[in-house]
Amino acid sequence: MPDSPLTIFLVDDDDAIRSSLSRALKTRGFDVEAHASAFSFLESYGGSRQGCLILDYGMPGMDGLELQARLNELGHELSIIFITGHGGVPESVQAIKGGAVDFLEKPFSQAILIERLEAACAQIRESRQRTADARARLARIDRLTPREREIVDHIVAHPSEISSKAIAARLGVSPRTVDHHRARILEKLGASSLVEVLAMATR
Repeated sequence: MPDSPLTIFLVDDDDAIRSSLSRALKTRGFDVEAHASAFSFLESYGGSRQGCLILDYGMPGMDGLELQARLNELGHELSIIFITGHGGVPESVQAIKGGAVDFLEKPFSQAILIERLEAACAQIRESRQRTADARARLARIDRLTPREREIVDHIVAHPSEISSKAIAARLGVSPRTVDHHRARILEKLGASSLVEVLAMATR
């Protein structure tokens, strides 16, 4: 759901950094789950929870880039902010190419991290809202009858021919029949005009 809470996953083998960041984020109202290794995170994360992953680059066993690659292989979409005391330009480029939203070098300001984190969370919420809106539009379109759907398909394919007369000529029915179907389409889709229907169907 668009308004369901996001989880901030923190993966860093440094106990002090993990503790201080967890405390700072929880103080600001974030739901935080911390792990000391990539393996610990993978064992607990099933892919169903959305959120942002604050990920240390240089960890033993499986480093941050390897964890990022593994998450991509599994199809898990998390916004990743890398934090590192070891990485350079090649590592940051690889991280960004892999989908990371940011790459911060230690020591960094907690205020900057939180600012980037809030921006990432805002993007996630906007994306979830767009997805929810799209699903709602599809659900409304699915309520159309075959003939109503044919009319919608026509205006998408021929946006310059959306008058009742033009649609009737194309479909081989009377303009009055098109008027009847058009009224039902507008009602079912919650639209005020066929131009709005066109925009909705195109999206």
